[in-house]
Amino acid sequence: MTLNEMAQRVAEELAQNPGRYRVAVQKVAGATVIDCGGAVDGSLEAGIMMARACLADLGRLTLVPYPLGSVGGLAVQVITDDPVRACLASQYAGWRIQVGDYFAMASGPMRALAAREELFQHIPGQETAPVAVGVLETHLHPTPEVIAAIVAKLPQDTEHLTLLVAPTTSLAGTLQVVARSVETALHKLYELRFDVRQVFSGWGIAPFPPIARDTIGAIGRTNDAILYGAEVILWVHSDDDLLSSIGPQVPACASQDYGLPFAELFRRYEGDFYRIDPRLFAPAVVEFRNLRTGRCHRFGQFLPELLLRSFGRD
Repeated sequence: MTLNEMAQRVAEELAQNPGRYRVAVQKVAGATVIDCGGAVDGSLEAGIMMARACLADLGRLTLVPYPLGSVGGLAVQVITDDPVRACLASQYAGWRIQVGDYFAMASGPMRALAAREELFQHIPGQETAPVAVGVLETHLHPTPEVIAAIVAKLPQDTEHLTLLVAPTTSLAGTLQVVARSVETALHKLYELRFDVRQVFSGWGIAPFPPIARDTIGAIGRTNDAILYGAEVILWVHSDDDLLSSIGPQVPACASQDYGLPFAELFRRYEGDFYRIDPRLFAPAVVEFRNLRTGRCHRFGQFLPELLLRSFGRD
């Protein structure tokens, strides 16, 4: 079964039970659009379903107590035994959708159908499928023009498009962003030219922040949860010297922008993500467990005081 078909099963569960998940379903230009938190309240379960769809259902997600005692609260835990396809071919928000004034960051396995990003030349996951499933991080429903722009980049034999939509200022939107702890570690490794095919399994945890009611606050809290509070363990088949060499470059603290609340950085760079040091986008702590040698390599640090400030806790 393809990534998109596995994600489609998750989307169908949402669409068939809108009352249970507090979502709304509508047709737009032939596509199924599932609102998980824009014009509706959404729910925690809808957020978990969004994250599962993002991962093409190749990961298990749970809400657990956050282990860093001074921060407390809940955390989003992710486990996957197919991390490259789940996280890079599917979950990574690598598709910028801009049509007129409409803008959204797109993730999910429909990216593996379009396969227009450079990373698909280096990882497994590119596919053909009869359905396409994507997740849009935005407060606006896609218009017919947006649907047409997405469909134009998909293979002609893809007959059905489903989009799950939620802003970061919602329960579901916040949860699905914080569920990207393992993905951010994998993508950082990819950017460092590490052969991510050596990563066999991944576990990650990140604090689930209070929902911010303004967009910049929500972007700030969800990013801070990853950068300053996320821990990721990767099981790899690799060389210990390579892990010792590349490891210090993987966590967020390798960045020159590390140590400031993300909302403050966002304002400093006038809302332009691409002016922020790309080395920042990674978990706070990353541990490699080498299946080849049995050795462990751990890098990074937590900043609980920053998390408390970011989350609005005294």
